[in-house]
Amino acid sequence: MKRSHSMLLKPTALALAMAALFATAAPAGAAEMNLKIEVPTLNVAEYHRPYLAAWIERADQSVAANLAVWYDVKKKDKEGEKWLKDMRQWWRRTGREQQMPIDGVSGATRAPGEQKLNFGSAKGPLANLAPGDYVLMVEAAREVGGRELVKLPFQWPPKSVQSAKGQGSSELGAVALELKP
Repeated sequence: MKRSHSMLLKPTALALAMAALFATAAPAGAAEMNLKIEVPTLNVAEYHRPYLAAWIERADQSVAANLAVWYDVKKKDKEGEKWLKDMRQWWRRTGREQQMPIDGVSGATRAPGEQKLNFGSAKGPLANLAPGDYVLMVEAAREVGGRELVKLPFQWPPKSVQSAKGQGSSELGAVALELKP
């Protein structure tokens, strides 16, 4: 029995068509958010690492997602949680409603320097973020120090690469947001 050349191509053409279909469908859920937060080096007599919260707010100031909450997680008897209310905006908007630690969000305070956080839209805090206008909120408070809040507006999901930058003056340094489709 002779095999036709066209019969050999049919399964390959079908496979290529299916691969193209799945390749065009994949990027829809592939958006990402990259965040850089600078914890400044302060020349003070009594230095304590800042507690920090990063979250996303909707236009009506309701909380869409918690991204990070850094505090002293290792204190005995959850003593570190007592000071979370010093991050006043975060505490009033969502903190007091949370059961600490928040899985995948809570972590230890960070040393001075640039801290990087990366989030994908397929899972975690961005998985259920509806399209719309939002504000990234980053708040820091430090024992024997001050409190500071930096806000960066953005649109989700990004249609092209977006970036926004803000600058703290005391408890926060540079805050940079990059969104990729």
